[in-house]
Amino acid sequence: MAPVRRTAARLAALLVATLALGVVTVPASPASATSPAGRLAGPSPTGLLAAAPGGDDEGGTPALRAQLDAASKGWLEARTALNRSTSRQKQLTADLAGIGAELDLRDAKVGEIAGVAYRTGRLGTASALLGSSSPEGFMDRAAALQQVAAHEDRALRDLLDARDRATRTQAALAAEIQEQRKQVAVMAKRKQQAEHALEVANRSASRPDGGSVQGTSRTNAKPAPRNADGSWPSESCSVNDPTPADGCITPRTLHALQQAKAAGFTRYVSCHRSGGSGEHPKGRACDFAAQKDGFGGVASGGDKTYGNNLAAYFIRNADALAVLYVIWFRQIWLPSSGWKAYSGGNGDPSSDHTNHVHLSVY
Repeated sequence: MAPVRRTAARLAALLVATLALGVVTVPASPASATSPAGRLAGPSPTGLLAAAPGGDDEGGTPALRAQLDAASKGWLEARTALNRSTSRQKQLTADLAGIGAELDLRDAKVGEIAGVAYRTGRLGTASALLGSSSPEGFMDRAAALQQVAAHEDRALRDLLDARDRATRTQAALAAEIQEQRKQVAVMAKRKQQAEHALEVANRSASRPDGGSVQGTSRTNAKPAPRNADGSWPSESCSVNDPTPADGCITPRTLHALQQAKAAGFTRYVSCHRSGGSGEHPKGRACDFAAQKDGFGGVASGGDKTYGNNLAAYFIRNADALAVLYVIWFRQIWLPSSGWKAYSGGNGDPSSDHTNHVHLSVY
């Protein structure tokens, strides 16, 4: 039993990759009303989202946005697989501990049977039966011998079965360890992919980054629906966009928008956009204006605090809302890496994200 315990201990000692999510949400502004058509009414944007050279109105290039999308999606998928494997490992470790305790009992029982046989010797069936003094005694001894044989046979079979289950569970634990190592490696690769893409993009930008984003949020969002295995279901641009942008968005994007509104972030929002790259045309992104009257100049004072707090809200609830990334004030937040400089715009408030918070969801 000692080898089983040692194996269980070795298998239970596994690396746990903890990549912490950052934290950063909002003084409430006057709530937007819902129009009869079901659209969220609000002030019209005062500024247009200007396009960056060689890119689109969100700043950066299509190639950069594709890299960020793929890297964040891959990282989230690997983390889901890692969590699933870790959960299975915990269950298998508990199972192995139970099997180990069972093996102790069955080893002791079989050892007791062997000890009795060694001390007393095996009584032959014929001599046991012939020693009976009456027909009734003969039948009683026959029944007793049959019961003893069945008991010994069952004890041996139970022991062998327990040992077999222990071997299978150990193999399953080893497989989970390999799976977890694989997913940790994928997460590291996806993290590197996103950060490298940003480094390349930022090297060509001469503008300073926006500094650290300081915001607070204590509000927990209601989690978006997941598959039974913890993964995110595939979604298309299938529901009406309730913002003035019109068009379609995914159910998960609508959920994130509704949760932000419920948390008090009720200023102008625009989601779907038919042109450009990134997630807007796919219905997987929304732009949340920092100013009360829409997309204006560089946010300052209370408007910047609003943006900081909104970004903090999305980051606090990144796992619940399936956040791919958040862009705000020349910074981008990635689930794998936290805040990084994002200088892919052309210097205007819209492409630099200094007048609105951009949210992309899985």
